[in-house]
Amino acid sequence: MTVTQQAFKQSLAQFASGVTVVTTMHAGHRQGLTVSAFNSVSLSPPLVSICVDCKLDVHAAICASGVFAVNLLAQQQLEYGMRFAGMVAGLTDRFEGIDTLTAISGSPLLPNTLAWLDCRVWQVYAGGDHSIIVGEVLATECGAGLAPLIYHNRNWGRIAAIDAGKAAPPRSPGAATEN
Repeated sequence: MTVTQQAFKQSLAQFASGVTVVTTMHAGHRQGLTVSAFNSVSLSPPLVSICVDCKLDVHAAICASGVFAVNLLAQQQLEYGMRFAGMVAGLTDRFEGIDTLTAISGSPLLPNTLAWLDCRVWQVYAGGDHSIIVGEVLATECGAGLAPLIYHNRNWGRIAAIDAGKAAPPRSPGAATEN
């Protein structure tokens, strides 16, 4: 059975994810990209992974500089998510008008995020048309009490708390359903 790209993308779109902007600095130029393919890998040493399209300039910049930062976006930062995804027409410098901070590695940090992680490239693995870039976390900081920006089914959103005390008990396997 062959999986079409359309079917594959549609299935993956069903997975809700937080939104990050991955940034780096190389040869005096800031680069950034919206990334939802971000994961923790290890606690000791502290490692995270990102997946980046091999054809992108930011991929080359991360590999050449050996550093990157992961900025976890708050729900109020939809504009950052769209801007770094290339969804803002006519914008040539994705950092335009943003007062960034500079991480220990030299990577730009976006202001007022949920958290940021400053990383040194630990390993790069081939993953089809993307690279799986594992970074060792050099420094990190959390923001105060912000809610995350979420991406699901090609839409931006936010989480809503569920009262677990009011949830129906799980059904046992094979239980009859009501029509």
